[in-house]
Amino acid sequence: MAEPNPRIPFRLEGDAPPLPRFRGKRVIVNVAINVEYWPFDQPMPRAILPPPHGIRAVPDVPNFTWVEYGLRVGMQRLIDLCAALDIRASNLSNAQICTHYPRLAEAMLKAEWEFVGHGLYQKALATVEEDEAWVRESLSIMRAFSGQPVRAWLGPGLSEKADTPEVLKRHGVDFLHDWLVDDTPVWMRTEAGPMLSLPYTVELNDVPVYVVANQASDALAARIRDSMAFYARGGFDRTRVMTIALHPHVIGVAHRMESFAAVMAELAAHEEVAFATSSEIGDWFAALHPAP
Repeated sequence: MAEPNPRIPFRLEGDAPPLPRFRGKRVIVNVAINVEYWPFDQPMPRAILPPPHGIRAVPDVPNFTWVEYGLRVGMQRLIDLCAALDIRASNLSNAQICTHYPRLAEAMLKAEWEFVGHGLYQKALATVEEDEAWVRESLSIMRAFSGQPVRAWLGPGLSEKADTPEVLKRHGVDFLHDWLVDDTPVWMRTEAGPMLSLPYTVELNDVPVYVVANQASDALAARIRDSMAFYARGGFDRTRVMTIALHPHVIGVAHRMESFAAVMAELAAHEEVAFATSSEIGDWFAALHPAP
């Protein structure tokens, strides 16, 4: 019988001993900011407004500009917030942000954020015919612009083909965010060698909270506080990664930024919280538990 998960063997959380503290802390917070380019001349990957009169038109001006507001306004708010709290974020960016919005890419580079691959533009990788060339071009653009090795990846829409981990591994990606199986890194199998799966989230993620579920403005902040309260109830007995997944056009509006900024300040002041980027988390874990 085939294993239910072909890449990551099953285990219960308690099967592995707790990881040691990370920089003396038990909760590693990865602020993962998805920075996306949605081409004006193509159907929008997601819509906040339904098409008028049932006609899905191109260009889709309201939904395109909803996203571009995030790049113009929401991103500056997130950059300012991270700077004020001394947080180095993970920039999960479509590579064409570097070519089409270089002013924004330069601002993230100046902030010393880690550049994480997120495709060429916002399109599900499973729908890309020449996917290996697409991955190669994405990484090449981002590496050339940032001067960083770009060792981590999140698929646009968490989308993969059957061999995507092998493709990524062949092109120098060590860490993959697509597999949502654990609160800690875990080694996964690929035909190109072991790859480290890093935690991501659809629970502390502004798109499911606000765009899909249409929850109140402070809902994400409440989820973050409740998560910390749950860890505290267990006495912070295990070291965990708490990824907070953000999109500037969603979280970066004023009525959500107020509560979000407040909870981020609470995390920054918390005695059990350390902030880290994707590769910082991956390198720490791999040093403790080398690839099998």
